[in-house]
Amino acid sequence: MASTEGLVPITRAFLASYYDKHPFTPLSHDVSRLTTELRSMASDLLAQHPPTQGEIRLINEADSQPPHKIDENMWKNREYIEETIFLLEGFNWPEALKQQSTPENVAFSIMLGKLKDKLRHTLRSLESFQIKNAEHVFNTVMTYLPQDFRGTLLRQQRERSERNKQAEVDALVNSGGSIHDRYALLWKQQMDRRRQLAQLGSATGVYKTLVKYLVGVPEVLLDFTRQINDDDGPMEEQRHRYGPPLYSLTSMILSIRFFLSLSWARYWAKTLQREQLAVLEQAVDVYTMEFERFITFISAVFANSPFFIPADVAGAMEVRKNDDYKETSVPAGKTYEVILSVDSVNSYIAWDFSLVQGKINMDIGFSLEFSSPTGEKTLMLPYRRYESDQGNFCTLMAGSYKLIWDNTHSTFFRKVLRYKVDCIPPVTEPVQFD
Repeated sequence: MASTEGLVPITRAFLASYYDKHPFTPLSHDVSRLTTELRSMASDLLAQHPPTQGEIRLINEADSQPPHKIDENMWKNREYIEETIFLLEGFNWPEALKQQSTPENVAFSIMLGKLKDKLRHTLRSLESFQIKNAEHVFNTVMTYLPQDFRGTLLRQQRERSERNKQAEVDALVNSGGSIHDRYALLWKQQMDRRRQLAQLGSATGVYKTLVKYLVGVPEVLLDFTRQINDDDGPMEEQRHRYGPPLYSLTSMILSIRFFLSLSWARYWAKTLQREQLAVLEQAVDVYTMEFERFITFISAVFANSPFFIPADVAGAMEVRKNDDYKETSVPAGKTYEVILSVDSVNSYIAWDFSLVQGKINMDIGFSLEFSSPTGEKTLMLPYRRYESDQGNFCTLMAGSYKLIWDNTHSTFFRKVLRYKVDCIPPVTEPVQFD
């Protein structure tokens, strides 16, 4: 069992600094160009032959924005890939295409088979990514649980739960459920997993005591599970960094499937033109290449992303995310003070300061003082002389904290102080793989 002593769930500021080291090379401009061309061709088909009642849902879906969450986009890509593969199966081709055996149609059939194979390869890559990612999260959490029968029971419970979920999916398929129905169920199951984690972390009273002490789950892990679904947590940074290219890819595969579905339904009236086939073929080529590049990249980023970091690092990162330094002059023989009011126990008082150096090397005294609501004062950090310092202090009590820069030891020189300070509330937001 790995120790969680001194750790807090990862913060958004730390995650931002981690992602700074892992920029994603932008998608090819062909992604947006081909998506636009596919949508234009689909619109032309609808203008010539209005949609049927069964196509209304497809049109509404094509007109909607991709989901915000990374995970939901991955499931949507799987769904649209499978539906496109289904359309490319020979038994789903339009009758006119099945029956004609001209050289042109033979070449068309070969091309459709190649597109289907490329999409199947991408589908397998995506499925593998999701399985490995889920295992990585689970195994990382398991390292912070007791490595005895309790951990074994938890693993067995997970395996039993996953078997039950798979049986539910199999029953739906056997009863004639569509690809869309199956993925609606898969996403519901995914959300159920999240709710179960959140409920574990939100346990209170006697049940929380049992979970924490009898089962041996560390408090920091409960914080992790409780806030794993926060919309404004650290994973919003992941969506901000890596969401836009994934959203573009989701729109692209949806446009491929949308155009192909409309084309098949209207093939009796208008066969695909050579130019349209060229766009379709290039779109599948670009989508499969760019999507596989994206999940290869994101797999490495996720695999190395930490779950928990030392509390002092979390505090320091929150301070460093703002560059709003202030400057003030501390005259010789005087002090300069900044007072922060703290409401939440276990908050962090964080600071980052330095002196604007002149020709003579200078230092300044620094100390931290606490004032209770009753007026009682306590020296939290003793007086020391610094040229600069960057640090934080975990508060034990709510009240007022006074940061004091002392220049009384200097007789002649004023000190130009460049500083920023902040009060960081308790950080309990976890990393989540969306």
